[in-house]
Amino acid sequence: MTERINVIGLGYIGLPTALMLASKGLQVTGTDLDAKKVAQLKNRTLTFEETGLEGLYQEALKNGIRFTDEYQKADVYIVAVPTPFHKASKKVVADYLISAVEKVVQVCDDNVIIVIESTVSPGTIDTFVRPIVDKACVKHRKRICLAHAPERIIPGSMLQELIYNNRTIGADEEEVAKKVCHIYSSFCKGEIDLTDIRTAEMSKVVENAYRDINIAYANELVKICRAAGINVYELIRIANRHPRVNILTPGPGVGGHCISVDPWFLVGDYPGLANIILAARKINDSMPEYVLERIREIMDENGIEAIEKVGLYGLTYKENVDDIRESPTLQLIANMRRHLARGIKIYDPYIKEDIIENQYHDFKEFLKNIDFLVIMVGHDEIKERMDEIGDLLVLDTRNVMEREGVYRL
Repeated sequence: MTERINVIGLGYIGLPTALMLASKGLQVTGTDLDAKKVAQLKNRTLTFEETGLEGLYQEALKNGIRFTDEYQKADVYIVAVPTPFHKASKKVVADYLISAVEKVVQVCDDNVIIVIESTVSPGTIDTFVRPIVDKACVKHRKRICLAHAPERIIPGSMLQELIYNNRTIGADEEEVAKKVCHIYSSFCKGEIDLTDIRTAEMSKVVENAYRDINIAYANELVKICRAAGINVYELIRIANRHPRVNILTPGPGVGGHCISVDPWFLVGDYPGLANIILAARKINDSMPEYVLERIREIMDENGIEAIEKVGLYGLTYKENVDDIRESPTLQLIANMRRHLARGIKIYDPYIKEDIIENQYHDFKEFLKNIDFLVIMVGHDEIKERMDEIGDLLVLDTRNVMEREGVYRL
């Protein structure tokens, strides 16, 4: 396999993809406009933590992977830039994607493939990307083909999922889809479905909307059971004994850049049709505020007047990663600020630098300065250090603590 590959965007998706391809012997250059990030990667230092990523990085370096802040001549471009959504309209914000594709068509040669790996709403490629490519093809007399290969990985299990998860590749032409499939098959052991671009776009957001709805059902049960005076965890345990029932575990909210974002694309593009999806989004987005209400209730019940005596354990959006995108903890803190409440203390073993006020980096020091602990993330560390919590008042939003007297959602 001799294709030259330029991976655009070296974040949580682009970097592992670039390293995986390079580790399999492909000629890979990773491009990111963040000069600091590029310098760090050139200096043989990873930009985020992930199980197994260091070993993959070293293998890719041995195979000659390059990092730069400039777009390169290549046969295949894999674009993995951020695609956030507009807070008001809920539609995809394609600015980063547009900018990346515009730069690609300026430097690329004839007969290349641009693979959009960023998650987008259905129709995004036709609306924003294809006009740029069509114009460049006419102006520069180039053949530039488009494909979409939405990522399906999650922090904490990135490499495992890169290798074993099934993939979808959408393209205008079967020949192009097969070429892209050939590249991803260098590391992907899962099945790869070939389809058209629009179906590939829809598949990713539909998958995450499905997961969001299931989470919302569990989170709505929490509120119903609290009103009914029922232990929601006991109820779910019993209900899940039915062979066709699998209710998820409720939590303090939904974070990350997939489940908390992608369903909004469908809401924004299909208003009035995506009703269940919208309801699920509202339920899950309401959970940090619900946790804040529980904190107030427990403080009042136990005579704690100062918010400074409350500590939040966990800043990341899920356990055992350093990813804080759309973190429920940060959403909760934002809600507190809107209520003019400040002073709450925060600790997370995976966040090494100060990113927020009153952040601690020593677990024992953190516990020493609070009377009320709120477990927002179920990192392995908190499970292993339960004995250090002692008699502290605890609200466990992740249901990881077995001690008697612990408050739960």
